[in-house]
Amino acid sequence: MALWTYVTARWQSLLMDSYLHASAVVQATLLAAVIGVGLGVGVYRSPVGSAVATALTSAILTIPSFALLGLLIPVLGLGVPPTMVALVLYALLPIVRNTVVGLNGIDPAVVDAARGIGMSRLRVLTGVELRLAWPAILAGMRVSTQLLMGIAAIAAYVKGPGLGNLIFSGLSRVGSVNAVDLALVGTVGVIVIALLLDGGYVLVGRLTTPKGIRD
Repeated sequence: MALWTYVTARWQSLLMDSYLHASAVVQATLLAAVIGVGLGVGVYRSPVGSAVATALTSAILTIPSFALLGLLIPVLGLGVPPTMVALVLYALLPIVRNTVVGLNGIDPAVVDAARGIGMSRLRVLTGVELRLAWPAILAGMRVSTQLLMGIAAIAAYVKGPGLGNLIFSGLSRVGSVNAVDLALVGTVGVIVIALLLDGGYVLVGRLTTPKGIRD
């Protein structure tokens, strides 16, 4: 009852924090998709290039989020800039990897057929290869989004937007009134947003994936 009272009394600020959290994650994922797909397209034909791109983006994930955010503070300050840079960097690996896998998994006969009817290299890439690789790319974006949900909460360390501020406030006030409520509401909010975004990806996948290649 105390938790419910807390939520109803502060629902407007909670709604705004939820919106900011979801917005940061979605924007970072979209930026990472542009960068990651472009990088994947550039290297997927080269085994060495693919290995290097995957290794570099994998290395980013080995950096603890607190450490990366701390390293960005002297350069970008506090707030949104370091938050967005960190989120984009952490989102790259699943998208790059899935782009490379998706493009390499296309039947060469399909590409040869497209070239055989006079399609240019760019037209084959945009009209055939990327469309066939889209389910894999979308799956990478889906993984990245779920990964960023938790990292975005940690971004409260650098005064980033979102529900992480509630969690950090609650943890810093352990033993005081509403401390548990703050941390619990922030945590549950992150989980709810993650589930909603995941459902959105399922819907987007059904609407944008041709029936012929849909699982």
